[in-house]
Amino acid sequence: MPDSSTEVTAAGIARLAGVGRAAVSNWRRRHADFPKPVGGTEASPSFALHEVEQWLRDQGKVAEVPLRERVWQQVAGHPGGAVTALVHAGCALLLVRDRPTAWLEITAVSDARMAGVLPAALDHVLADRFGADRTVPTPTAAALLPSVPLLRAAAELAAEGGARQAFDFLFGRQLDANPRQYTLTPPGLAELMADLAQPARDAARQSGKRAPLVVLDPAAGTGALLCAVGPPTALHAQEADPDLAALTALRLALHSGGNRADGSTLAVRTGDTLRADAFPGLTADAVLCHPPFNERNWGHDELAYDPRWEYGFPARTESELAWVQHALAHLREGGTAVLLMPPAAASRRSGRRIRADLLRRGALRAVIALPAGAAPPYGVPLHIWVLRKPGPEQPPSPELLVVDTSEPETAGSASGRDRLDWPAVRRAVLDAWHPFDAPGRREPVEERPGAGRAVPVIELLDDDVDLAPARHLPAQAAGGGAAELVRVRERLEETLKLTARLTPLPAAPGEPARRPFTTVGELARTGALRLRTGSGSGDGTAPVLTEHDVLAGTAPSGAPTAPAGSPEDEPLLLEPGDVIVPVLGGGPVARVVDEATAGAVLGRNLQLLRPDPAALDPWFLAGFLRGTANSRRASSYASTATRLDARRLRVPRLPLAEQRRYGEQFSALAAFEDALRTAGRLGGQLVQGMYDGLTDGSVAPK
Repeated sequence: MPDSSTEVTAAGIARLAGVGRAAVSNWRRRHADFPKPVGGTEASPSFALHEVEQWLRDQGKVAEVPLRERVWQQVAGHPGGAVTALVHAGCALLLVRDRPTAWLEITAVSDARMAGVLPAALDHVLADRFGADRTVPTPTAAALLPSVPLLRAAAELAAEGGARQAFDFLFGRQLDANPRQYTLTPPGLAELMADLAQPARDAARQSGKRAPLVVLDPAAGTGALLCAVGPPTALHAQEADPDLAALTALRLALHSGGNRADGSTLAVRTGDTLRADAFPGLTADAVLCHPPFNERNWGHDELAYDPRWEYGFPARTESELAWVQHALAHLREGGTAVLLMPPAAASRRSGRRIRADLLRRGALRAVIALPAGAAPPYGVPLHIWVLRKPGPEQPPSPELLVVDTSEPETAGSASGRDRLDWPAVRRAVLDAWHPFDAPGRREPVEERPGAGRAVPVIELLDDDVDLAPARHLPAQAAGGGAAELVRVRERLEETLKLTARLTPLPAAPGEPARRPFTTVGELARTGALRLRTGSGSGDGTAPVLTEHDVLAGTAPSGAPTAPAGSPEDEPLLLEPGDVIVPVLGGGPVARVVDEATAGAVLGRNLQLLRPDPAALDPWFLAGFLRGTANSRRASSYASTATRLDARRLRVPRLPLAEQRRYGEQFSALAAFEDALRTAGRLGGQLVQGMYDGLTDGSVAPK
């Protein structure tokens, strides 16, 4: 049964009904029976969730609120806050997974009775997973009572897709709702860093070690790095924020399997890692870490004589080098540490002495430059440092591997947040790392211009000790060399000729027509077209048409994504004749899907209009949607963006034959626009290639 105490905001109602917030505002104005606010503020009121659900069903706005949305709204509207709700839900999901029979017995009673018996059952499960010294305290009966409806709904959600998947969904929604509160490590980056630490597992197996791999993350955050490590593993995590530490502990517990028969264990602690290390005696096989960047207050004054500073005392501005040495201090000899680092850490003068000692003693093995958008801050191309704890019987490595994955062939055709081709980045990094780190390697590592190189350490030990990969990689031939520039020029000439042929004829004056208009919303109601919004959820194979692709007129560039596993997030595959418009403001834009784009997945922040060919010509529809006045009429303005409501766009009522006359003209204009884009891109490529070729000597002046 629904929880009568759960409240939902207008944004939550919009998500429940699959509409924009403007639609919810309209409902409140136009419908006298719309539920009255029960809380919040005048500017941001909240409503009773069960009343909203009933009103949506009565009005036919939604047949049934999706379970996932209902559970999330219960989390977001919990009287104790979303974090408390997530902790309670995580504890219950752990009980659902580890002791399903006990859970069924507990839920067979009233809510009050259930809250009374839950603490004992949860305490047993939490003690089994975390031991006596645990980050997640057992909730009391009084604290659990308001959460009982949520826990029942969360268990129902777990029955659909699994306890881990249910918690990941709810935790992910919390992260999405509070992007500035948490530092995120994207899954693709976490998997890459775990792959780079794989030699630690291989070395442990070669030494005959049968115990699970011991892995430490001293700045665990949301637990993404440790979730990427495969079992059997003894996971150790420390996080300064107590609330986040509890959520991460539950996430890792749900990821790490339901039993400890293989020796896997989990220990999560709270505290400031550099000032109060929670695992002072731990010797790990691998350390994975995404540390906080640019911290001035990391403990410089208190920790001057700390034994961890084996490679030099970090300056106040070099907090990242303190994390590097903390990781090395926890490694066994031959163990591997992989840290995400800001690019400045490779070149700041204040850290050059520590970098030099890391190189001389063979502790730093690789510096890998990632494309911009790999992780926050998304505008900065971050680095990965791979380190190895040197041993007395191991001679220092004479080389440092530098890799740059920021080139288009590895970063993807449209690099940036949500558009990185992680499989290509991973392949480029591991193809360089594995030959370099091969046991007993004698052959030199193949040098790849502009991409990767094994640099002799002696070349790096100068006054700057600058380890930025781009400074030590041989340059690629400009634009692919002189021969490639000739081909670019030929393509540019052909495109310019095409542009001249496609240039529209001089415009003839016409009389303003008094035509009856309809709206896209009305066309959708009458069945003349279907209106859908993209979720970005894919089928795991098809590329994703992104908002950037629509605005730039490029091919689908989003990497294939895994299915979401719920009916409301099923992939929406494009068909020829579909018309795509962006949700967020980018000017009047509409794109008609052709055969080359068909089969791609509709990405987020995009709306699809699928016209009935017997009623609407797609080019006619797209052309009128692009009118400037039309776009302004259908747009609403927020503090940071313009949002387009496609339902408010207007289209004239014309016979199909007349529509096709307009459609032919609009199609010709679109072809002209594409030719102009191509000419601009080829022209820019030719100009920059000539500049590069003339300056590096690969092109001779004429």
